Amino acid sequence: MPLRLFVYGTLKPGYQPHEVLCRPWLSAHQPALVRGRLYHLPMGYPALTAEEGWVQGELLIFENPPANVLARLDAFEGYNPSLPADQNAYTRQEVPVYDLNHHPLGRAWAYLMRIEDVREVKGEWLPAGLWDRPTHLRA
Repeated sequence: MPLRLFVYGTLKPGYQPHEVLCRPWLSAHQPALVRGRLYHLPMGYPALTAEEGWVQGELLIFENPPANVLARLDAFEGYNPSLPADQNAYTRQEVPVYDLNHHPLGRAWAYLMRIEDVREVKGEWLPAGLWDRPTHLRA
């Protein structure tokens, strides 16, 4: 069964983590949207929260990924499914995904952060719903 993942930060194509964790097994990708809000965190990466708004990223599709791909992505995102949400950096949730014209593309996994955690680190809301990091950090 294909693995579908919505990414909005360092796992997007063009960034080093994408090259290592996604590209070797990637079958397809396309620009996409999910509902939520996007924040830039002082640590240098973004966070998606379950609030009103739209966030733009990429829908990644892995047709036949190795069994450990999702576990590797979870580890990268600081998510351990056996821990309570407040002990994880992010939580992995299945969310509806849309194309850039707001037409449904089905569901995909996405990593979300609790709004309380974003506020605690003083995350900066990105009203455009799009995150891009400095070029010196790109792949």
